[in-house]
Amino acid sequence: MQISIVDGDLLDQPVDCIVNAWNRNIIPWWLLLPHGVSGAIKKRGGLRPFQEIGSTGPLPLGHARLTSAGKLPFKAIIHVASIDVFWKASETSIARSVENALKLAEDSGFRSIAFPVLGAGSGRLDAERAEAIMCKTFEATKSRISIILVRYRG
Repeated sequence: MQISIVDGDLLDQPVDCIVNAWNRNIIPWWLLLPHGVSGAIKKRGGLRPFQEIGSTGPLPLGHARLTSAGKLPFKAIIHVASIDVFWKASETSIARSVENALKLAEDSGFRSIAFPVLGAGSGRLDAERAEAIMCKTFEATKSRISIILVRYRG
């Protein structure tokens, strides 16, 4: 497994798929005002990925689901529920989200994936702590997928 950490924009990474930190689908997608990664996806990729994920029902904490990438140049978007119903992330929710996203990407035949720092921002976890949890999980996961962890510096 190759792991790279870069500063930049998740949507500009040369990968097969990207990960979107999503809510648990308890609130209908059309009532949410996407911000952060979701907001950027909506702005550049359109509504289709959100319509797809919204139609799949509740997403359990730590789980992952695949949608199309809309107008974005990726093969897919993997949405993960890394924050709970109180909009708070934990070590467990981040680690399970990473594990399930990597498994789904591998099962889908993807060779590369880009992650934002899960749990920071809306999840209210310190970005350095969230990144450390993710890196520890990447290293513990046996996967052949090339991983890019993107630190957004906006």
